[in-house]
Amino acid sequence: MEYTVQKLSKIAGISTRTLRYYDEIELLKPLKINSSGYRIYGQNEVNKLQQILFYRELGISLENIKNIINSPTFDSLSALKQHHSKLLAKRKQIDLLIENVTKTIALKEGKYIMTDLEKFEGFKEKMIDENEKNYGTEIREKYGEDVINQSNRKLKNMSKKDYEDWQDLSTEIISKLKKAFKTGNASNELSQEVARLHHKWLSYTWNTYSKEAHAALAQMYVDDERFTSYYDKEQPGLAKFLRDSIVFYTR
Repeated sequence: MEYTVQKLSKIAGISTRTLRYYDEIELLKPLKINSSGYRIYGQNEVNKLQQILFYRELGISLENIKNIINSPTFDSLSALKQHHSKLLAKRKQIDLLIENVTKTIALKEGKYIMTDLEKFEGFKEKMIDENEKNYGTEIREKYGEDVINQSNRKLKNMSKKDYEDWQDLSTEIISKLKKAFKTGNASNELSQEVARLHHKWLSYTWNTYSKEAHAALAQMYVDDERFTSYYDKEQPGLAKFLRDSIVFYTR
């Protein structure tokens, strides 16, 4: 079966403008252009569009989707299985949040006693899912499946107080890091305080600590632009300065 832009946009639930844009950036080219100048899409293009929309639902950028589906090693069946797995995980997270809100409503109405651990279950699950989506492949290759799984379990079992302290510590690190950055000295007392706090922050989710692993993580902050952008959005050069502070700290 073949479709024009208008027909495909209707069955896919997206705008014709989006389809034209996908053509312009060479993400989804039509099968052909007919004699009247209309874009015509065949079954392969329909299947490809389905994959694109799956990836978009998972929050993946168009540039990355283009690289994935245009790769000669792209396997549509494996991709569908991955989509299925990730969507199930996403549903689990949403179900947890719904359950969390339902229990909180019941708590407010005096119908339920909610533990402090329960209050944060959905949020911690969301954090784990986002980390897996953004950095899962890299950190699992670097540290291994067991280490990351143990870290995720430690986060899930974190008490309300520990969870709040962990979040507060993250804010404190960024605040002090920005002040230390202004000194331009990664080895001074303030910069080393930041590195020590970062060590403490890691201890909340790491089962074991080593200076080598700490230094390797700091290097990843510089080597991987996703980590770099997290810190550099606060102040350009912050990721590198943190790396330098941690490297000095772990010597």
